[in-house]
Amino acid sequence: MITITELTKRYGSGACQVVAVDRISFDVAPGTVTGFLGSNGAGKSTTLRILCGLADATSGSALIGGVPYRQLPNPGHTVGALLDASATHPGRTGTETLRLAAMSMGAGRDRVTELLDLVGLTRPEASRRVGTYSLGMRQRLGIALALLGEPEVLVLDEPANGLDPQGIVWLRHLLRREADAGRTVLLSSHQLHEVGEIADHIVIIGHGRLLADGAPDELVAGRQSLEDLFLDLTTDTSRPAA
Repeated sequence: MITITELTKRYGSGACQVVAVDRISFDVAPGTVTGFLGSNGAGKSTTLRILCGLADATSGSALIGGVPYRQLPNPGHTVGALLDASATHPGRTGTETLRLAAMSMGAGRDRVTELLDLVGLTRPEASRRVGTYSLGMRQRLGIALALLGEPEVLVLDEPANGLDPQGIVWLRHLLRREADAGRTVLLSSHQLHEVGEIADHIVIIGHGRLLADGAPDELVAGRQSLEDLFLDLTTDTSRPAA
């Protein structure tokens, strides 16, 4: 379970202060995929970084299973995160990257082999240095890293970036299986159609504020598509949350 409560993040002070996240609250329940949507600069990445312990909130809280990420006893077995696929060391091979991560969290080599097969990285590809990977290959490796500890919670920021159409369909099915197995999935994406295909719940923010929070069918009611809802809300962020 992910619980975001009155989360606020400000940068700077005085006249130079910037409010990146402004008192947003929402929950992500186990067994569901929640689509986290917003335009560039809306505050999505800041929210995810706070949730994963990479940034401090100014006020409010972002909890996983009732506690902050930094207080989890073995975070890799509780939370699998993909926030930046380019963050992996470019001089290591895909296999080395997974094996080092597996050693740090006590996972075996069999798990590494299993995940390479799951994400579709062939043995020759896994033996290449990550610096030679395409964006899509980096994303697949990042997804493997997120799944390595068999976590209860997945936090994924734009995981479909760089994937071809077949890869996007594969990702959709993967996340559906993870949610159906009882895991909590928070998915940030710009690909509204894909989010609409998989999400059980939608959260939309704009300029750091919550604009919509609910089931897709309820939020889209009266509109033709999720894209229409998104454009309607994000072009007028002065309105209250839906």
